[in-house]
Amino acid sequence: MVKATRMPRNEAGIETALGVLKQRFGERLNTGQAIREQHGHTTTWIETQAPDAVVFARDTGEVAEIVKVCAAHKVPVIAYGTGTSLEGHVNAPAGGVCIDLMEMNKVLAVHGEDLDCVVQPGVTREALNTHLRDKGLFFPIDPGANASLGGMAATRASGTNAVRYGTMKDNVIALEAVMADGTVIRTGKRAKKSSAGYDLTRLLVGSEGTLGVITEITLRLQGIPEAIRAARCSFPSVDAACRAVMATIQYGVPVARIELLDEMCVKAANAYSKLDLPETPLLLLEFHGSEAGVAEQAETFASIAEEVGGNGFAATSSTEERNRLWKARHDMYWACLQLRPGAKGIATDVCVPISRLAECVGAAQAKAEELGLLAPIVGHVGDGNFHCSMLIDMDVPHEVEMAETYIAWLNELAISMDGTCTGEHGVGQGKRPYVVRELGEAVRFMGAVKAALDPDNILNPGKIIAE
Repeated sequence: MVKATRMPRNEAGIETALGVLKQRFGERLNTGQAIREQHGHTTTWIETQAPDAVVFARDTGEVAEIVKVCAAHKVPVIAYGTGTSLEGHVNAPAGGVCIDLMEMNKVLAVHGEDLDCVVQPGVTREALNTHLRDKGLFFPIDPGANASLGGMAATRASGTNAVRYGTMKDNVIALEAVMADGTVIRTGKRAKKSSAGYDLTRLLVGSEGTLGVITEITLRLQGIPEAIRAARCSFPSVDAACRAVMATIQYGVPVARIELLDEMCVKAANAYSKLDLPETPLLLLEFHGSEAGVAEQAETFASIAEEVGGNGFAATSSTEERNRLWKARHDMYWACLQLRPGAKGIATDVCVPISRLAECVGAAQAKAEELGLLAPIVGHVGDGNFHCSMLIDMDVPHEVEMAETYIAWLNELAISMDGTCTGEHGVGQGKRPYVVRELGEAVRFMGAVKAALDPDNILNPGKIIAE
């Protein structure tokens, strides 16, 4: 594993706070090693830094109690959802208390007439969409993993539908959050727009638990489209596929999803998901709208693809076939692991302006080949966002070094193209070194906000910005 930075521990404060919390929460405060390590470990190659205790909260009042106790003794607090983050977001570099929010899993209200709902942070996106299905509504943000909505808000998650429906920042209307001193705040009402004061909602969305612990979320919903059509098209090269993406976006085709799989990913999907796709770069698409609208969108894309060498275009309205294709896409991480049995998959992402996409992806492939890395590429390419999943033997130091070199190079490349070191994985610990390179002096003002709202640095310390 890659070493994570450690921070000074407040041993006396931690001991006192745990004593107080144990009296209050009894068996719901757990200090067993296995459960502590589970709450420090996620799907990352950064070493686990376990908290000193895990408390399972059941409502906002309990979260506020926990934070107040920790604030009184200057003890770190780390919020935890499903543990699907990728950059060491839930590690505890200074120890402290992890608040597990998964028991706060109620859909509190659905306002179908207003196309919004109110949920607790432990509700997962799949659970919400199951709840909404018979109401003709759905929540569109789909990062792949069945993440908690609180975690998705905290990391400003995105995913396959973002090209049409935006990211979490576009779909969160208001929040309830517990701040560093234990105060409970609401950042807004259910109105679709407001000019009332600072936009605290957007400040907390993407703050990764460093400014407040999210305890309730008001979300925008969408009506389930009248018609949905999925499509796939093969290309002779990743460059050709990327050029088709750029043309599709520039022509204003309102695709709901447009996903890239390189040749290695298609090979992995065929083996893992029992598909028979041509083993060349592939675009998977989805169109939403009326029957006539989705047919027209598919036809327009087919013409664009043909102009750049696309072949084998096929579209389907079959729910079964559509779900089969998207399940294969969502299983890509596990499928790619089969390309090198025993290796660990190290996922990283960047995002660039759509006009630089083909250049950036091509350079990423060439650099991986130069270093001798097996690094399949997939991407939410309608946004210029793509992911490399390096397959590394973590027991071979040279391979780990190569992976670190590659990640650093890719982050710098994206930033040099006026892009970002992370389109959707977030910063956590893993991407923190590149934030200053990307944002420059703005990071100093981010630090000022952090210091103002969390002067004792107890909320998820060691994440996003250097302390």
